[in-house]
Amino acid sequence: MLLQEKESGNLVEILDIEALFSPKETTVKGQYQVGEEEQDPESFDKGKLNFPSGESLPQCWIDTNYKSA
Repeated sequence: MLLQEKESGNLVEILDIEALFSPKETTVKGQYQVGEEEQDPESFDKGKLNFPSGESLPQCWIDTNYKSA
């Protein structure tokens, strides 16, 4: 799955989909999709990612207390 880093606008390929969907995880492993060579995996703060369309990630992926809000 590709997401976009809010600040830079760079695309990030998410390597751990389960961590992305889990509201208990605040970070997710991914790698930038820039340049010709594959980038090294790194950890990304889920709060700093959104969909390439500009939409935010669903609250249930980020907030463990989303049901009580």
